[in-house]
Amino acid sequence: MKKNHTLFKGFLIILFVFFSISAIAQPYTDSVYRHEIKSVEFYNSAKPASFPIIPLNSSETVTLGFDNLAGGTLNYHYTIEHCDAEWNSSNISTAEYLKNYNDDRILNYSYSIATVQKYTHYELKLPNENIAPKIPGNYILKVYENSDPSKLVLTRKLYVVSPKINIAAELVPSNDNATRQTNQKVNFTLDYGSLRVQNPSRDVRTLIMQNNRPETGILNTQPTYIRGTQLIYSDVTINDFPAVNEFRHFDTRTLKLNSQGIQHIYRDTANSVLMLTDPDRNKPNYTLEYDLNGSYYVLNQDGTDPRNDADYAHMLFSLATTKQPNAGSPYIVGRFNDYKLDEHSKMTFDAGLGKYVNSIFLKQGVYDYAYVWVDRKGKTDITALEGSYFETENDYQVLVYYRPSGARWEELVGYKMLNSLKK
Repeated sequence: MKKNHTLFKGFLIILFVFFSISAIAQPYTDSVYRHEIKSVEFYNSAKPASFPIIPLNSSETVTLGFDNLAGGTLNYHYTIEHCDAEWNSSNISTAEYLKNYNDDRILNYSYSIATVQKYTHYELKLPNENIAPKIPGNYILKVYENSDPSKLVLTRKLYVVSPKINIAAELVPSNDNATRQTNQKVNFTLDYGSLRVQNPSRDVRTLIMQNNRPETGILNTQPTYIRGTQLIYSDVTINDFPAVNEFRHFDTRTLKLNSQGIQHIYRDTANSVLMLTDPDRNKPNYTLEYDLNGSYYVLNQDGTDPRNDADYAHMLFSLATTKQPNAGSPYIVGRFNDYKLDEHSKMTFDAGLGKYVNSIFLKQGVYDYAYVWVDRKGKTDITALEGSYFETENDYQVLVYYRPSGARWEELVGYKMLNSLKK
C-alpha cells in the first residue's frame, strides 16, 4: 500500500513538473495582463501605429505608451528578452543579447488633465542608455511591477533587424481558380550572398504576416527551388492569403458631435458612444473604403496632447447578421485589443434587439476593427462576417530569420513590407 502511495506521489510530481515546464515554454504574444491597463501603443518612433521594427545599432527607436486607469504612480520596470522566429525564448544569457543593464524603471509619466476618466500615462523609448539589444532578432518587451518579473503588466513584440539577406517579393493573384477572386498570394526570393547556408530548410526561415495580424502568419521553411545563392519560394500552394475586406472604422477625435460610425454620444458622469449598427459584409461584391489596416491612433482634436487630455468612452457596438447564437459567436477585434478572442471581445446576442452587442472602453481616437466568427467547435473564420475580396488593400510583413548550423540563437536578417496596391 505504501509503495503504491509513493508511486502515486511520484506520478503527481512528474505531472506538476511537466505542466510547469509547458506553461513556461509557451510562446510570447502581445498581451495585457491587468484590466486597468489600456491604450497600449508600440511603434517605430518615426511614425505612430507603424510596425515596431528598428535596425540594430541605429539611431532609430520604438515608442511604448500605455495608460493606467487606476491613476496615481506605480513602480513599473521593464526588460527585453531574445526569442526565436516563433516567439519562444532563446534561453541564452542576458549578457549575450543585452548591453548595459538587465532591467530599468519607466520614469516618464504624466497625469490626465480635465478628463472624466482619470488615468496616468506612461511612456518609454527603446533602445536607451540603460536597455539596448546587442544582437539582431525577435525581442519580447516585458513590463512588470516593482522590479518583479512575475508581476507582468504587458508584453510587446519588438523586431531588431541586421540586414544581411536581399529580399525580392511580389503580390500576385491566387493560382487556384476557386480563390482567385478572394485571395492574394506572396511570392519571394531570398539571396543570402556570402552567408553560410548549408541547409536552407533548416538555416533560413521566413515569416509572412498580413497587416501585422498574428493569426495570419505563415512560416516558410522549404524553398520551392534553389538557384545559386538564391532561395525561391513560389510554389502554387504556399503563401496564399484570404484578402478579407477593408477594416471597419470609427472616429471619436471629438466627443462633442457625431462623426463617422457614430449614432449618438451621451456625456454625463461617464462618456458613452452608441455606434451605428454594423451589417454583415460577406456580400458578393467588394466596396472600396479607406482604412488603417487594423491600427488605431489616439487623438483628441479638442485638446493639445492626446496622451493625457484624450478622454475615455464606453463604445456600444451592435452587429446585425443572420448567423444564429446556437451556431457560434462573433468577436470584435483590431490592434486596439491585439486581435484577442476572449470574454472582452465576445459579442452577446440581445433577443430584444435581434442583434449581437458589446461594450468596450476605449480612449478617443480613430480606430479600425473587424468581426471574427467562432463556431461552437471553436473554429475561427475571419471572412465569415467580413467577406474576402482580392481588391482589398493590405500590408504584408516579410521577416527573414537565419540560424546557421551550431548557432545558439536565431537572428532577424531581412525585412520587407509589401502593399497590395503599391508596386
